[in-house]
Amino acid sequence: MKMVSRTDIGKVRQVNEDRAAIWHELNGLFLAIVADGMGGHQAGDIASQMAVDIVGSELQSIHWGMPVEACKQVLKEAIEKANEQIYAFASEKENYHGMGTTVVAVIASQELLIIGHIGDSRAYKIAGESITQLTEDHSLVYELVKTGQITLEEAEHHPRRNWITRALGTEPGVEVDLYEYAWRPGDTILICTDGLSGLVDSGDILRIIKSYDELESAAEKLIQSALDKGGDDNVTVVLLGHDSDSDEKRGDGN
Repeated sequence: MKMVSRTDIGKVRQVNEDRAAIWHELNGLFLAIVADGMGGHQAGDIASQMAVDIVGSELQSIHWGMPVEACKQVLKEAIEKANEQIYAFASEKENYHGMGTTVVAVIASQELLIIGHIGDSRAYKIAGESITQLTEDHSLVYELVKTGQITLEEAEHHPRRNWITRALGTEPGVEVDLYEYAWRPGDTILICTDGLSGLVDSGDILRIIKSYDELESAAEKLIQSALDKGGDDNVTVVLLGHDSDSDEKRGDGN
């Protein structure tokens, strides 16, 4: 398994409120977390850093061989604990009231992905010539799409497309979405903030990832593509490549 993380402040923002962390080996498993903070007075970057730190710390107990449901429970409780601590921190300091963050945490074994998710940061799976969004956005426009009030195409350009309906740390309690997916050698997982997914469509994301043998090059091109399209937000990507046998799975023939 290969993992790479890249982030950029973008062309407009004064502070990078995105955070990401990867653990290449965690008791036989692999872990990646992405968080996109929000809130004034630099509260967003504090919220996202707390989310990555707390969730990462709480997940140090996971291990290969742990039952899937037990692993899901540990992930759920880790995100809930981060929510409680961010909310408590913000409640104690007037400048930080209302601060929060998205979070996507992916626990990967050689066969399985377990994902915990809140907000509009996303996880995708690239398999063969297809790309699949693995998470559902907690956003106003996604709710409008689900109820048939607007189309997916209209959602991409909606003036309120950045309004999220669920965040980490803004309320005393939070509902965590949990997902379980299979993956196999040759597949790639992308975790990203909306600084990428809001500017670069899934077809272009697929094309870029399939165009590069090295994850590092693909991650850098994804970042550059968001910057080329305006870079109006921080942009963060994490790529997980399943090539457990050899790099041949990514097509370099070595």
